[in-house]
Amino acid sequence: MSRKTKICTPVVAAIFVLLGLFVQLMPAGAQDTSLDLLFDELKKPDAAIWSQAEKKIWELWSKSGSDSMDILLERGKLAMNAGDLPKAVEHFTALTDHAPEFAEGWNARATAFFMMHEYGLSVHDIEITLRLNPRHFGALSGLGMIYETLDLPKDALKAFRAALAVHPNRPDLLEAVKRLEDKAAGTLL
Repeated sequence: MSRKTKICTPVVAAIFVLLGLFVQLMPAGAQDTSLDLLFDELKKPDAAIWSQAEKKIWELWSKSGSDSMDILLERGKLAMNAGDLPKAVEHFTALTDHAPEFAEGWNARATAFFMMHEYGLSVHDIEITLRLNPRHFGALSGLGMIYETLDLPKDALKAFRAALAVHPNRPDLLEAVKRLEDKAAGTLL
């Protein structure tokens, strides 16, 4: 091996390492830009456009950046869909312990807690979700559902309106706001 080859090999290796770091860093910014564009799509009245944008947003939100964490999220969702809510909470708790900055882990656990009628725990996880991702229309909607279940219509209406501000064409949000506004017209919230 020549002296030139010995020098070039570490330099080439260093370049590949730096390129790898650059590529890892780039998707986060690209993801933010993609999300901004998708949130703009949510505002379009065409159901085909906003529903496709919503699907893509959920896909992006479900990617933690770690294969291991994504597996925990997936296992938790599978357990939840199978009705094994304690197992789902176990997976989601492991996820939130190991990736506390991953909003979707908190939101998923909030959903499991909601399904278990553990509303206080669900609200706690929703608050963390919204701190990490203020545009999380799913968490805002879940908060509205909890408050409505607890017969707190004023708080429910506030949460549903916040979700509607982010996702203005979603029929269930429009119906929830109308239902609560109609209720408010008959009584004071």
